[in-house]
Amino acid sequence: MKGSKILATLVLSAMLFTGCGLKDQKAVIKVGDGVITQKQYDELMDKSIAQSPLAQFGDMKGNKDGFLYLMTEQRVINQLIIQEILNQEAKSRGIKVSNKDVDEAVKKIMDKMGGRDKLTEVLKQNGISIGEFKKDVRNQVKMQKLAEAAGKIKVTDADCKAFYDKNPDKFKHDDQVRASHILIAANDYQLQQEIDSNPKKKLDEKELKAKVEKALQDKKAEAEKLAKELQTDNSKFAAYAKKYSEDPGSAQQGGDLGFFAKDRMVPEFAEAAFKAKPNTVTDPVKSQFGYHIIMVTDRRAAGIMPYEKVKSDIKDFLVNEKQIEALDKLTVAAKKKVKIEYVDENFNPEVIDKKLKKQVNDATNGQAEKVREATMKDNKKK
Repeated sequence: MKGSKILATLVLSAMLFTGCGLKDQKAVIKVGDGVITQKQYDELMDKSIAQSPLAQFGDMKGNKDGFLYLMTEQRVINQLIIQEILNQEAKSRGIKVSNKDVDEAVKKIMDKMGGRDKLTEVLKQNGISIGEFKKDVRNQVKMQKLAEAAGKIKVTDADCKAFYDKNPDKFKHDDQVRASHILIAANDYQLQQEIDSNPKKKLDEKELKAKVEKALQDKKAEAEKLAKELQTDNSKFAAYAKKYSEDPGSAQQGGDLGFFAKDRMVPEFAEAAFKAKPNTVTDPVKSQFGYHIIMVTDRRAAGIMPYEKVKSDIKDFLVNEKQIEALDKLTVAAKKKVKIEYVDENFNPEVIDKKLKKQVNDATNGQAEKVREATMKDNKKK
């Protein structure tokens, strides 16, 4: 069962006020007594584009008036505004997060993921540093405390059992497979960060792109070589996983991932695993994490998960739902009180929305606008 993730916020760094990079410090949006800077926007926009599945449809940054870029930009700006509003609410309520709070939250995440090594590898595959992760955890804990202060967050065992009984479909699982894999990590964003990590020798965009593409090709070639060898002799799979796999959570188990349903893995991986014949090694499969070499070892028929196995997940889910509801109500109320000023109108969501509507209208030869006008007329009649 999947729980909802609480909105993680970004703390305004004191460095923004020390005179380092005037353009980066430029306030593009004012939210009450606080500001959203060009640097904050650029950082979140770059990260959102790098991690967006939409990036596969083209160079989003190369066309800043393009539909995909504008969609991402609108979401990023709204997220930054909500983050700033909630940070101000937390500050006004005197909410603080200690290092102990962060350590406890990190430990809980590590335990759920299967240990420190697994967490470290997942962060690495997604191009997230330990520092960034702890910063997000600190802000998530802050939001959880803010939610507790804003609304009563309480979930009992009876609530969990009632949810389980009322939602049997949520705990049904489809056919499952048991598979092992070898991961050759190849994340575009991570490779870009590694290649461009030397502050004394910064590469221009063209050079950086070329080096990232070359690194990806090398990773692909390595995965293809290993897959070919294992297709000849799959008895070496476990040994190869321990030696070559960059997924520490499964490498020491010979790549074994245990049983999983199709929706528990990224689409590319799941599609290949469920199509694979038992005890045959697939060609390398590319996902956001890199190249996977997969071997299915067993299958399990569909069924229903027992309550005791999902009780903890249900409680986390219900608590998160209540926290999100409390934060949503808080945000709506705060927006009515706080003044939001767009210092640069290009960052105004309404301006972006007009650009998006123009994109849609142009793509449909004006039909979208006609449909919108007709709908408005119908609504007025009603």
